[in-house]
Amino acid sequence: MRGKAHWGGWSLPEPAGDGAPLLLGPDEPPPFEIVNPEGTGRLLLVCDHASNNLPRRLARLGLTDEQLQQHIAWDPGAGAVARGLAGRLDAPLFLGGYSRLAIDLNRPLESPELIPAQSDGVLIPGNQGLDRNARIARIDALFLPYHQAIAQWLDAHPDPGLRLISLHSFTPRLAAGQWRPWPVGLAHGRDARLAHQLRPVLAGQLDRPVGDNEPYGIDHTHDFTLPTHGERRGLAHVMIEIRQDELRTPSQIAGWVERLARAYSRIDEDAQTEPPSTGQSRA
Repeated sequence: MRGKAHWGGWSLPEPAGDGAPLLLGPDEPPPFEIVNPEGTGRLLLVCDHASNNLPRRLARLGLTDEQLQQHIAWDPGAGAVARGLAGRLDAPLFLGGYSRLAIDLNRPLESPELIPAQSDGVLIPGNQGLDRNARIARIDALFLPYHQAIAQWLDAHPDPGLRLISLHSFTPRLAAGQWRPWPVGLAHGRDARLAHQLRPVLAGQLDRPVGDNEPYGIDHTHDFTLPTHGERRGLAHVMIEIRQDELRTPSQIAGWVERLARAYSRIDEDAQTEPPSTGQSRA
């Protein structure tokens, strides 16, 4: 009998009937990739939307190649930046292996956006009218392995000083055409420690606006990864969102790897040179 997972306030329901069919064939890529698992940096990187790959069984969800290259299917450039940072900062990195259209790894299980019926005005034919077992098949094959692996890595590396960074990218314009002026945004929920440390350093490098919960913030009804693996463990965490027109070429991607690595190294050095706390709280 299958047990129930309890993260972020949700529990996984038992499958109905004969159970959900297997989603991935034995020759298909795994549901996630881990890079540099033995990295020595006190930092864990994650990239939920690194891939636009789809399980063969889903028949491309009825979408075209052009649609699967768009932001509805993944975060273009985010995975490449995350890989570069893992190398520069000697940090472990978890990357989602399949498209957010199969299942969104950064949505709570109760979210209507977990398996979207449409995205940015595009109907997703293969996500229409899914029964309970079809949904559970995607949860079992793609969602749970990714989050269980992150949780197990964190369990095996207990460190209250560890930081958690999630890498994403965002479109330069909204669907209505409104321009988003921030080349990068830092998103946080209740815990803004890491965002507040990084923002002035990045702003000094860029001489351009750095978004404060722009274009997105983090909340428990919309986001899963950082509230679950960061906030619930008391780890300093932040979501870094880079505008996609800044990630079109290898040189642009390398520039963001360098920029973020320098910013992170700067706050890491500052943290190591801070005087010990007196234990007194500020009024």
